Amino acid sequence: MPRLSKILGPDGERVDLDHLFGDPVAAPQLYGYRQATSVQHVDGLTPWRLAAIHRAAAMGEPQAWLELAEDIEERDPHYLAVLGTRRRSVTQLPQTVEAASDDAQHVAHADFIRDWLKEGVLDDVLFDALDAIGKGFSVIEIEWSTTPRMVVPAALHFRPQRWFTFDRADGETPLLREGATGQPLSPHKFMVHRHKAKSGLTIRSGLARVAAWSWMMKAFTSRDWQVFVQNYGAPMRVGRYDTSATDADKAVLARAVFDIAGDAAAIIPKGMEIEFVGLKDTAKGAEAYERRCDWLDRQVSKLVLGQTTTTDAVSGGHAVAQEHRLVQEDIERSDARMLSTTIKRQLVRQIIAFNFGPQQAYPEFKIGRPDEVPLKDVVDALHKLGPLGLRVEASQMRDRLGFSEPAAKTTDGLEPEIIGGRPPPPEPAPPPEPALPGLGAAPKPAAPAGLDLMRQLVSRHASAPEPDLVEGLTAALAQDAAGAMGGLTAQIRAAFDAAADLNDLADRLSRMNLDPRALADAMGRGLALAHLSGRAALLDELGGERDAG
Repeated sequence: MPRLSKILGPDGERVDLDHLFGDPVAAPQLYGYRQATSVQHVDGLTPWRLAAIHRAAAMGEPQAWLELAEDIEERDPHYLAVLGTRRRSVTQLPQTVEAASDDAQHVAHADFIRDWLKEGVLDDVLFDALDAIGKGFSVIEIEWSTTPRMVVPAALHFRPQRWFTFDRADGETPLLREGATGQPLSPHKFMVHRHKAKSGLTIRSGLARVAAWSWMMKAFTSRDWQVFVQNYGAPMRVGRYDTSATDADKAVLARAVFDIAGDAAAIIPKGMEIEFVGLKDTAKGAEAYERRCDWLDRQVSKLVLGQTTTTDAVSGGHAVAQEHRLVQEDIERSDARMLSTTIKRQLVRQIIAFNFGPQQAYPEFKIGRPDEVPLKDVVDALHKLGPLGLRVEASQMRDRLGFSEPAAKTTDGLEPEIIGGRPPPPEPAPPPEPALPGLGAAPKPAAPAGLDLMRQLVSRHASAPEPDLVEGLTAALAQDAAGAMGGLTAQIRAAFDAAADLNDLADRLSRMNLDPRALADAMGRGLALAHLSGRAALLDELGGERDAG
């Protein structure tokens, strides 16, 4: 009887704790279907045997094919190198988690996944999960751990594909090799990543199915090349013995010529002749084997990486290399997207469901370089468009920058130190104190705009007045004009502020329907005082120069 719990899966069904936290389901066996060792199928492989292995895999018996695909990686350095390059190009890409929305609960879900990713459990198995590129699929067994606070994967174990098969009814449902028909995989215990290079059955969609033919033909060519080098790479050695030589003498001579190097040696009696028919130019013969092996390697490079420039030196320069690199980046993005989807659906959703219950929306998990606008451009756009009305969720910017939501309290119960945030609004300035009329001594509030103009008029008409004289005239003029300006309106003050000179000011005032007599009297007295002060300053300056002379 399964022992159910309150833990619910993403489908809302209760989880069987015996399967979830029990012993590993697909652990290796000393005897049985899941042995650590495997059979070698590459020895003596022929085209007919390879075709039979492929045919058996397509008919529901994939074990021999999966073992052969593993053997090819061990035998062909070029295939292992390009396949490893493709797998490692994805494992080193950044991992990002985006909240389902700006809701506080969804943000907490995303932060929970980010905290689990920091433990590195997923990083240890990404390379193994991408073994599906060659074989079409990969199987990862999840080892769950539970604490009073959370239920998360403690480890992810790669299981060799040869330990699994597919349901013969649909050809797609993976089964554990157990018994005559296979055992269904336990729910929530396995992550099966399918990485199809072509449409159709998963077992027929791996790259190794195509690479096997190139590998086999290159193996034949390499073997013939080795025989050629062995026969023609070293000179033929011939030892001649006299007719009177005994069997012991012949044995000594034979041992001598054979021990020099290799087996390309012989002994003949004097007077006998042997004709050796060989190639006149052995270098061209060796080039034929080398060119064929290189051509087959290039086909494998195109198969795995989509191009050849990043693995072989070809003509075309930097421009061709850049174009081929773009092709490899396209494949990299596709691989990362497929792996991200598998992890999101078969791992992230289960973690959130086990800890927070089934959800309508789950965090978005992505592997890959961001295709969005660079961060600097994003920040500049927000800085310029924000004041114009652009609104963006704060969670989206935090996810883009890799920041988490600030915690209200630390584990010690203290408020965390926060960097950034909106500055507090400035305090309102106190209202200005009302001016007291008739006071010419400082300190006092700023004079009205009309009095400022009066001060400027006095300054313009005084060539070089003394500071005390200017202050005295200004104070007297302000006191004299205070009564005349008491009834001026805002329009008159605006006319004073906008006037460029006296003529302009007089023109502006003449167009107003106001009584100019009081203002004219004050202005006349001000101009007279300014004129007299200027003449007095000029006389003082001339007198000072006469006394100095």
